[in-house]
Amino acid sequence: MRNYIMATLLLSATFIVNAQSVTVSSPQIIAHRAGTADAPENTLLAIDKALSNGVDAIWITLQLSKDNIPVLYRPSDLKELTDKSGAVSSYTAQQLAKVDASVAYNKKHHIQPKTDSRTNIPTLDEVLKKYPDTTFYLDIKSPDANPLTFAKALKETLTASTKGEKDRFARTRVYSTDDNYLKALDTVNADSDASHKIKRFESRNFTRTQLANITMDHKCELPADNTERWYGLELHRKVQVVEKYTLGEGRSDAVLSWDKEAMDCFRKNTNAHIIFFGINTPEDYKKAKELQVNGVMVDSPALFKNIVSKNK
Repeated sequence: MRNYIMATLLLSATFIVNAQSVTVSSPQIIAHRAGTADAPENTLLAIDKALSNGVDAIWITLQLSKDNIPVLYRPSDLKELTDKSGAVSSYTAQQLAKVDASVAYNKKHHIQPKTDSRTNIPTLDEVLKKYPDTTFYLDIKSPDANPLTFAKALKETLTASTKGEKDRFARTRVYSTDDNYLKALDTVNADSDASHKIKRFESRNFTRTQLANITMDHKCELPADNTERWYGLELHRKVQVVEKYTLGEGRSDAVLSWDKEAMDCFRKNTNAHIIFFGINTPEDYKKAKELQVNGVMVDSPALFKNIVSKNK
């Protein structure tokens, strides 16, 4: 029997915490980068707008500042979205708090620039304090940080809950396309009690490979125990696969798509939670709802406020 291994991704990748059951009537709505289509991404303004449009959770992207503080920003260079240039790690958190993260968004949408502190680069601690009841998914994309240093800094931030906040460990969960960050979280968690362990998703590579084995070879090898596990992947994902044979290997392009067979396999574990990425059309939302996925990540909470209303 063939075993499929992911080789080269052809599309870029861009996750609620207290779900009561894996069987859901409607998926929860998660604002991608806090709603990247509706406001400058990963800013307080975007979070405000997403929550006003009724999302259930916020997905934000994290990097590490020069002084080892987790802050919200996605690209590898500040010039992509802001009025500064260089790596996030070249600036302290205090300096980043003065960076205008709305420049690219305003230009794209022909918006007249204006001074607004809600469009600066905030720290994760600032965000968690400002939104004490909100569920956040934390996507680590820090290109030059030491994974263990990042994991320790993240744990310090999550430990620093303030009065009136819901527990930070309980309302956050970490995702990363880089397995080194997930392994670093496991290292930090090894010395932590149950209430102070950082929650995380399963590896993207593992999730993608299992989906490939199911859809291409009808082979289900996922664990059937009831350990809580979280998976995140696109509804449809273009990949290049390597098929291993006795006398060599073959390469081909393919599209991985979730269907009932795949969902049934992942749901062998009755405590599995599945989040679909890149859900931005009524058709994809309808498909996600039919498959009873736990949550969908969307670019425009404003748009999905109407889509969800029409699908009730």
